[in-house]
Amino acid sequence: MPAAQARVVLYGRAGCHLCDDARAVVQRVSAATGAPWAEVDVDAPQPDGRVLADELGELVPVVDVDGVRRGYWRVDESRLLRALAAGPPRP
Repeated sequence: MPAAQARVVLYGRAGCHLCDDARAVVQRVSAATGAPWAEVDVDAPQPDGRVLADELGELVPVVDVDGVRRGYWRVDESRLLRALAAGPPRP
């Protein structure tokens, strides 16, 4: 699923054991809640030409929910569940 359509976006990179742990949490929570999710490789050039490693490189894995940064390094399952339950931010 494209990141723009996902409620949960996991930013990570290959060879990152914390990213593997975060992926397992995101998969589990998304399966339980039905929330669509996507994974973005911070080392790959994005469609707009940016390389997210410049911005997120030291923080991966990073998890955004509804466009809001909700965690990095170690992703907490209960915090992710609360963020999804809260719904998207209001304008």
